Amino acid sequence: MAKAVAWHASFTSYSSSSSSSPFPRNPIVPVGFSLSLSPRIHTLSSAFPSLSIKPKRPNSSFEEDIAGFDEMVSGTERKYYMLGGKGGVGKTSCAASLAVKFANNGHHTLVVSTDPAHSLSDSFAQDLTGGMLVPVEGPDFPLFALEINPDKAREEFRDATKNNGGTGVKEFMDGMGLGMLVEQLGELKLGELLDTPPPGLDEAIAISKVMQFLESPQYNMFTRIVFDTAPTGHTLRLLSLPDFLDASIGKILKLRQKIASATSAIKSVFGQEETKQNAADKLERLRERMVKVRDLFRDADSTEFVIVTIPTVMAVSESSRLSASLKKENVPVKRLIVNQILPPSASDCKFCAVKRKDQMRALDVIQSDPELSSLKLIQSPLVDMEIRGVPALKFMGDIVWK
Repeated sequence: MAKAVAWHASFTSYSSSSSSSPFPRNPIVPVGFSLSLSPRIHTLSSAFPSLSIKPKRPNSSFEEDIAGFDEMVSGTERKYYMLGGKGGVGKTSCAASLAVKFANNGHHTLVVSTDPAHSLSDSFAQDLTGGMLVPVEGPDFPLFALEINPDKAREEFRDATKNNGGTGVKEFMDGMGLGMLVEQLGELKLGELLDTPPPGLDEAIAISKVMQFLESPQYNMFTRIVFDTAPTGHTLRLLSLPDFLDASIGKILKLRQKIASATSAIKSVFGQEETKQNAADKLERLRERMVKVRDLFRDADSTEFVIVTIPTVMAVSESSRLSASLKKENVPVKRLIVNQILPPSASDCKFCAVKRKDQMRALDVIQSDPELSSLKLIQSPLVDMEIRGVPALKFMGDIVWK
């Protein structure tokens, strides 16, 4: 097992003439890299500062842990990367650093947070809230970020269920691209039954965004889309939702085919103002869109799930279960990032020595785990700085995505 590398904790100060930089003038940045910023204007009428960071090269085994970034960056066709794992392992930092790396290597990139507890804004040191595409300041090529806002959606849902005895639900779901599901299942007093949003609403919103990425001209420019996903349980619901909806819609269509004549109760399910055939056609179109999203999640040529973990036995065990679930869903996964590894030291304190021994035990577990041992292992060291802002993210990207 590759051992961690000693990263020099030298302090380099820099100054920037860019007033839009999220960093103050002449800060102390403790990881040993030099930084220069110069403005550069790109298309889309946005200014993206050009940056150059020169991290100190590792002197031993970290060079063996290659993420295969040349493979990830090659080609101009659109590709999707989903990063997920246990909460608190650094998924957002890894996703943001990958997005910066893609942008600095010539790809128009979009990074999307589907985590209800967003931290993309914190990682980029920039306000990305509002549920809209926001240009990120700093990379060489256009990089945009999007935080899907489930809290706002839940509030809108509550308001919608109170309107017109529940008929506002359909309007709300229409805005997410899922209105047909509510329309064909009927209102059925949803205002009374769904005073609070049902489980899976966050994932449904994320699915509707994936549909937009697939179909909307607004997203055609992006050749790399990086998803910063929610912790494991939410992510698995997100990945399994298209199958669930496909099966549910299929059952509805089969039920409809078995019913020769519509009673008033059946009309309330399939709609009063349109023919049953039109209703069935709309359901079939929704089913086809869900199949398209499901196929995207499972397409090894365009999509990859990257598991992020930390070197503790508990986190590794959850990562093993996540890997097994991804395989069950036929989602392609071939990389495992082990984040926050302590670099070796010639003068360990007792705490550091015990902590490092514990981390090595976790790495041994990965080697022997049948779900994880076949994955490409990427070791990311614990650094003595907060990974915040594009310069720090670029530095992390140069370490991790080699």
